Amino acid sequence: MPDRNSPDPARILSQSLGALSGVGPRVQSRLQKLGLETIEDALYHLPHRYEDRRQLKTIRQLTDGSHEVFKGTVLASGEVRTKRTSRRIFEVIVGDDSGTISLKWFRYRKSWLEKRFFIGQTAIFIGDVKRFGVTREVHHPDSELIEGSDSIELLIRKDPVSFGRIVPVYSLTEGISQKQMRTIWFALIRDYAEYLSATTPENIRKKYNLLDRYTAIRQIHWPDYHADLKELEEGRNIARKSLVFDEFFYLEVGLGLKRAGVQLEQGTAMPCEHRYTLPLSKMLPFKLTAAQRRVLGEIKDDMALPSPMNRLLQGDVGSGKTIVALMAALIAIENKFQVAVVAPTEILAEQHFRTFAPWLERLGLTCCLLQGSTNQSEKKKIYAQIAAGEINLVAGTHAILQEGVEFQRLGLGIIDEQHRFGVRQRSILKTKGSHPDILVMTATPIPRTLSMTLYGDLSVSVIDELPPGRKPVTTTIIHQRNRAKAHELILKQMELGRQSYVIYPLVEESEKSDLQAATKAAEYFSALFPEKQVGLVHGKMKTTVREAVMSDFRDGKVSLLVSTTVVEVGVDVPNATLMVIEHADRFGLAQLHQLRGRVGRGAEQSYCLLIPSENYSDDAAKRLNVMLKTEDGFKIAEADLEIRGPGDFLGTRQAGLPDFRVANLTRDLSILETARKEAFDYVDQTNRLHSEEAQKVRQELICRWGSRLELASVG
Repeated sequence: MPDRNSPDPARILSQSLGALSGVGPRVQSRLQKLGLETIEDALYHLPHRYEDRRQLKTIRQLTDGSHEVFKGTVLASGEVRTKRTSRRIFEVIVGDDSGTISLKWFRYRKSWLEKRFFIGQTAIFIGDVKRFGVTREVHHPDSELIEGSDSIELLIRKDPVSFGRIVPVYSLTEGISQKQMRTIWFALIRDYAEYLSATTPENIRKKYNLLDRYTAIRQIHWPDYHADLKELEEGRNIARKSLVFDEFFYLEVGLGLKRAGVQLEQGTAMPCEHRYTLPLSKMLPFKLTAAQRRVLGEIKDDMALPSPMNRLLQGDVGSGKTIVALMAALIAIENKFQVAVVAPTEILAEQHFRTFAPWLERLGLTCCLLQGSTNQSEKKKIYAQIAAGEINLVAGTHAILQEGVEFQRLGLGIIDEQHRFGVRQRSILKTKGSHPDILVMTATPIPRTLSMTLYGDLSVSVIDELPPGRKPVTTTIIHQRNRAKAHELILKQMELGRQSYVIYPLVEESEKSDLQAATKAAEYFSALFPEKQVGLVHGKMKTTVREAVMSDFRDGKVSLLVSTTVVEVGVDVPNATLMVIEHADRFGLAQLHQLRGRVGRGAEQSYCLLIPSENYSDDAAKRLNVMLKTEDGFKIAEADLEIRGPGDFLGTRQAGLPDFRVANLTRDLSILETARKEAFDYVDQTNRLHSEEAQKVRQELICRWGSRLELASVG
């Protein structure tokens, strides 16, 4: 029982599970295996399904294919052999006044079942009813032994936790039964749920008919008698919706504060007089698409404001984000500011430098490349030039974020592949200037649900149109036994004067087997195609050697590039028309989509061959099938989120996405959108939580998300 004299609910909820009734050291250690450490953790360990025990059905009333709860008396019990396979199984025939049903165990301890289910024993049985011809069966049912004459009314009086109600079913760990869990959790809710604060402001709860946290937690664990079982099972009941809204509301209040902070910071207005953007547009060998022009207009409008821009630019592989970023850079440079372009890998940084440098040079502007591998004397020289304002644009890796890099006047920071960095690196880049504009780019399409949470403090622009003339990439799955077909296609592309990639996975840099596989593959292809140049790229190479191979591939000297993905193949080679992905089952959908996007950049038909391992999982099969069905990056991202869940999508745990206890980003999008609107309005209406009425919300916010969302300053 809790200490009723304690004025601090947070202290009570943070107590260890040993404070709970029925939880000794042994049970506590078992519950810890479920990730439960505190009383608050236990309150949020919600049922994963429910059983309807309001009434007990007769055996005749049971529905085939349904999960049922019924009472029966054992009529026969013992081991039998199946007719077809002679396999031993344990069978119990139970009956009531309306009929009989067979219960079967295929994995069992004979002595335990014989002792438990002797003839004449009555029990409550719970399981899925299956029909095989004229007989009905339940396999491996749960059971609770009772006295034979007990009616449902008597059962309710004897055990109100287990009967006469909708009963919660929890995920378990070894050594704890459902009955034991329910007994512990019944007392838990009774004694501790009241210490949960109401949290979401009352006026907002009333507007959407939501429950306070205490009532919602109580009803989700122990639903009212008349609750709708289907709504409970599908997560559509008001108790769950209330908890989901509560989680989203606090996340979005935090993001709303961050955005308000950005909007109120004093930046510098950067109007566009087209000093450099117009000459560049005349030099380009192509016209910007309508989507590129629209997004560029949004960026121009942001940069013209006196508050700093904070914008996410999303665009599929090959949609033309880079040229939009260059145009934005030129607006900053026109206004006498410097620009930093930060990429997660040296190859991507080099790619940006190679793209930007020639155009900037033709415009009479300066550009440099700064990476971890840049030698010390060169770094010293670059540092001095940046500090003196002699460099207009710096492209590079996280080396740009390190101490010692001082800009004379940084006005725009461009971060590529944001999910590889996270919130903190964005903050470091901001400190390199006086509230510079920030443009975050990603070629990995992010579902709207995730972009609203991961990047909720950013405005979002989407380039949703590919340049004209692009042909869809023909994607095929080739199994190991047919891999000769892949070699035939590589040869065919070579004969046509085109180039190919062969990619091997690299789960960790230390995983030598993959590196050896790539090295052996390069040797194999060199022997198979002796007239052609085969290149090998991997992360263990010296930068100069790797860059030489990449340069030869770009220039068409290398016909086939074998690579591990410890380095991303961030090169634009229009003549590359074939992408072969070995062990494709080991890649995430986002990676597969990115890799496929490296071909199909020219006018010729391109191909992507997915070669999975011999045995691969159902999830891997789903991923590969998604690749066959669509090239739409956003559809692929939504499918990826559904298959992997938000926790693993893009490694979002590392990128700043909080762990939700109840909310599900795939299922709860509409609640997220509503909570976001209400949270942003609340931040505005309460003067960024400084009004008296907002103090509870303010404290709760700091308690929940402060450090994760870098919000400690709101205290």
